[in-house]
Order: sequence, then structure tokens, then C-alpha cells
Amino acid sequence: MPSRSGTVFLLGAALAAAACDRQTPAPEQANVAAPDTVTSDEVAPGTKQPPAAAGTVDRSHKGEAAPAVSFYDPAGKKTSLADFRGQPVLVNLWATWCAPCIKEMPSLDTAAAAMRGKIRVLAVSQDMEREKVGPFFTERKLANLAPYVDPDLGLSLAYKVNLPTTIMFDAEGRELWRVSGAMDWAGAEAKALMEEAAA
Repeated sequence: MPSRSGTVFLLGAALAAAACDRQTPAPEQANVAAPDTVTSDEVAPGTKQPPAAAGTVDRSHKGEAAPAVSFYDPAGKKTSLADFRGQPVLVNLWATWCAPCIKEMPSLDTAAAAMRGKIRVLAVSQDMEREKVGPFFTERKLANLAPYVDPDLGLSLAYKVNLPTTIMFDAEGRELWRVSGAMDWAGAEAKALMEEAAA
């Protein structure tokens, strides 16, 4: 019988195989980075419309409860999304090997500063090597974000998503919307979305 870490890797690998893998992650990773854009050659057979472009807002999961998945806070203690109820929470699933994730991180840091006191912004790394995450934040001077880590890939497996994926929860822990792919979190569209959640 495979070990727990082997099982997690196999589950993640299965998801990665089923996902669009235009950008391949580091070999030890089980997730896949979402493309920056979606092209018309990615239309599923039998469909008439191309899939939504990366960065498109999806409200089809509105009202769904946050998954009961544990991850680690910056001090290395286990936490979950339930621990953040009482305030809207924007959860960004990302990894240090994911180019679109790295591209959007500075704007996410800016958004975290702008929304302080209204929305809690959590950047939850899906890196299996936890020790890479802290130095990433330090090197890039991401002063408004804290390095949360999900080395078991619990959140990305629960949601069956590619990276980056960002999900907005209301104060009761119910999903409002999500964005797959990179977004300018300091831009007008993102600001309007976050203000809507903070209202």
C-alpha cells in the first residue's frame, strides 16, 4: 500500500494529467500552472464556444462552503479556512515554480495592503517543499502577505484546480467567486470585486 505522501502525489499527478499543462511544473510537484491565456485551439470537442480566458471571474460555485482542509501558517502551526471566519477572505493558491503565480504576486501584495481591515488576503503555497516559500517572500519584499503553506496540496486537490486560482469567501466561509489564472489584483476590476465582497 502506498505511503500517505505517495498517495497525495499520485492523486495530484492524476489531476495534473487531466489538466491543461501548457506549462510544466518542477518534476517533484503534483499540480500544473494555468496558462496566462486560453487559445481557441483548446476548445473541447463538440463545444461551440472557447473556454473562458485566464483571469475570468467564475460565480458558479457561489454559496459553497470552504473545504475542511488543514494547511500551515507562517509559524508552522496547522490552520484551516474555518479559523478565518468573521471577515471576508481572499485565498490565492500558488507555487514558487508557477510563472503566472509569480507574475501576479506583487499586485496581490498591493491588494492585501489596500484591503487591510476589510478583507484578509491569504497566499497559500502549494509547494511540497515548505522551505522554499519564506525566502521567496523575503527576496521579493512581499511585506503585506504572509507565507502560508499547503505541502500536501489539500486545497488544490479539494478544488481540482490549476495554479494560480484565487477564491473569495464571505465572512461565513461561503464562496462568492473565483478566478483561475493570473489577474492584476491592483487593477480596477479586482478592486471592484473585492469591494463587493467587503460591503
